[in-house]
Amino acid sequence: MCGIVGAVAQRDVVDILVEGLRRLEYRGYDSAGVAVVSASGELTRLRRLGKVKELADAVALTPATGGTGIAHTRWATHGEPSERNAHPHVSSNITVVHNGIIENHSPLRDALKAKGYVFTSDTDTEVIAHLVEEELKSAGSLLAAVQKSVKQLHGAYGTVLLDKTDASRVVVARSGSPLVIGLGIGENFIASDQLALLPVTRRFIFLEEGDVAEITRHSVSIFDKDGQAVEREVHESNVSYDAGDKGQYRHFMLKEIYEQPTAINNTLEGRLSNDSVLDETFGNGAAELFKQVKHVQIVACGTSYHSGMVARYWLESLGGISCNVEIASEFRYRKSFVQPNSLLVSISQSGETADTLAALRLAKEAGYVGSLTICNVAGSSLVRESDLAFMTRAGAEIGVASTKAFTTQLVGLAMLTLAIGKYNGLTAAQQQELTEALKSLPGKLEQTLALAPQIEALAEEFADKHHALFLGRGDQYPIAMEGALKLKEISYIHAEAYAAGELKHGPLALIDAQMPIIVVAPNNDLLEKLKSNVEEVRARGGILYVFADADAKFQSDETMRVINLPHVADILAPIVYTLPLQLLSYYVAIIKGTDVDQPRNLAKSVTVE
Repeated sequence: MCGIVGAVAQRDVVDILVEGLRRLEYRGYDSAGVAVVSASGELTRLRRLGKVKELADAVALTPATGGTGIAHTRWATHGEPSERNAHPHVSSNITVVHNGIIENHSPLRDALKAKGYVFTSDTDTEVIAHLVEEELKSAGSLLAAVQKSVKQLHGAYGTVLLDKTDASRVVVARSGSPLVIGLGIGENFIASDQLALLPVTRRFIFLEEGDVAEITRHSVSIFDKDGQAVEREVHESNVSYDAGDKGQYRHFMLKEIYEQPTAINNTLEGRLSNDSVLDETFGNGAAELFKQVKHVQIVACGTSYHSGMVARYWLESLGGISCNVEIASEFRYRKSFVQPNSLLVSISQSGETADTLAALRLAKEAGYVGSLTICNVAGSSLVRESDLAFMTRAGAEIGVASTKAFTTQLVGLAMLTLAIGKYNGLTAAQQQELTEALKSLPGKLEQTLALAPQIEALAEEFADKHHALFLGRGDQYPIAMEGALKLKEISYIHAEAYAAGELKHGPLALIDAQMPIIVVAPNNDLLEKLKSNVEEVRARGGILYVFADADAKFQSDETMRVINLPHVADILAPIVYTLPLQLLSYYVAIIKGTDVDQPRNLAKSVTVE
């Protein structure tokens, strides 16, 4: 959530900053702002509530010139969305933008007020500006003032500061919230995501936890949390995705739904032999580590948590080991027992999810035999800090509601099941069968996407609905949860998911003709049990929408709408049955008239607790 862009250059940078913010719009935000300082020390600050376009229009009316500047899109944590709370914030000569949360902002605010500082916003961020201004009185340089200030901050921050009396540099600090430095020729840049800087550079330095850096046109000086000068590796980006290009599609979400066969083909490419998964897929030393593993602890949030729940079924039924799955924000705040020979698996699209990253860091001290992350962003914190990493290769995902990131995570987890299972009783014949199933997956997804016109027609029946119930059994229960999450995220219909066997333990009380019941029904060992649950709904006047295997023999009638999906191997069913639920949510949201790609109150990358 939130976006940061900064620059130190000889040319005017305001257009670069605003374009960078536009490329970060997918992250979710409520306001935007920019501050530019000229060589003569004149600061121009513009802030607007709403979209980046509002800020761009303001810049067009009030030109801001200067080679040093910072810009920000804000997702409200402290203080309502408003222009006065928008970043950048100013304290005399100091201007700041900030991602994250300063947990001790209240006592710091009181102390600064006692020294005469006047606060003009409700944000925790303004504390940073005043604190650095105060420390600058004795520190001698902006760098030294920031180094002294960050030692007093508790919480998470990625922050960039400039001093209008010295337009030659900016200072940045990172703790828990990502920052990347972009290297140019005679100019340098800073951002919270490399996508913001792709128009101006392909060379990046990812700051580590606790780093503080001073950036000028010609130099980048980085200091670790102990104040020692350090070198960080320069990465060459090969990202070619243009965040502004929807192609032929109306929304990024729809584009990303249809990209799933290609994305999953990319996930699989070069990672499967004729009859198994290649251990090197997960990194150097994976085979030696997997031989030791007898238990897997998965931590994740949101959609990624649902993929972990599916993986638990696979790892225990096919992989031959036990598995626990926990929401990262719960895991990090409870005392847990570490099973012997346990592998910690973190799952995150961005690799910067604050709670998941904190869980990984705690686990390093807890006695796990190793850590693996399943992630979509190379160079992210989770990738850098885990022992092993599986890159999903989904490509940039712009829509806030995750689609291809989720299904590629599932593919990665299926491959992990194969990789660990072969050391725990998974036979050669089973490995070959599962490998062939995975290779067939892109084609099965193409067949499923061809059902879109039927699903679009089905969505019309949701136009006046306010509640929905999703049902699944076994490894389809987490898929039902994912379906419910998608519907509530983008259509704002209240939706819940239940394991279908739980209907009689409460949810049946809600059943009537006004609450649609969505059922995922592959042809597996639980099909007959699921059919009994369907009859429980029909007996109480419920209207059912069933996505079923063509061989499952569901028949449409006045109380049940059936869409038949291609027959697939059991391990593929959770992946394949996800797509119709994504399409259903998308088409319902279109009917409801919501902002599909940027639903209200939500952000793409959750880098705060």
